[in-house]
Amino acid sequence: MLAARSEKRFTVSEYFELEETSEIRHEFYKGEVFAMAGTSLNHNDIVDNTKRIIKDTFAPQGCRTFSESVKLEVIRDVYYPYPDIMLTCHPDDVQAQFVVRQPTLIVEVLSKSTADHDRSFKWQQYQRMPSLMHYLLVSQYEYHIELYSRNVHFWKYEVFDKPDQVLSLEHIALSLPLSAIYENIVFTPANE
Repeated sequence: MLAARSEKRFTVSEYFELEETSEIRHEFYKGEVFAMAGTSLNHNDIVDNTKRIIKDTFAPQGCRTFSESVKLEVIRDVYYPYPDIMLTCHPDDVQAQFVVRQPTLIVEVLSKSTADHDRSFKWQQYQRMPSLMHYLLVSQYEYHIELYSRNVHFWKYEVFDKPDQVLSLEHIALSLPLSAIYENIVFTPANE
């Protein structure tokens, strides 16, 4: 979740130094840094549930799954967000210490304050990454997941909104049951 924007402009190296010592995370875009706000309990549980399924599936293959506190380099020296979940199997990322550069899957859990940003700005930026095969937007207020999957000339868009449905991410051979993603979630209205 984005919070306040800093008035100071940063170089990428200044931004990385800031992140090493800061108690809060910041996203970086073209010299501006944006403090990240806290999340809801549902947001946190959905991230944990989804990450567990992905990690259990791909860790034995040598892949890594990260959540919320690992930077993604979308455009070198331009854009560094903290996606809610990333899966990468790229050898450079598997050996990396601080920044992921070649994710195959990105998941964002939507909140009232970030839904438009995740659907528009972030999605426009993420599409530029050749490694990205799937992008998931997960509601925390109801059973509702939007899945973008890369095809040769376009992105396929699907919506899943029933607890018994299963998302099939064909490029990475992963099935995600909605019932598992939303396990133990008690939905509250978006305006609370």
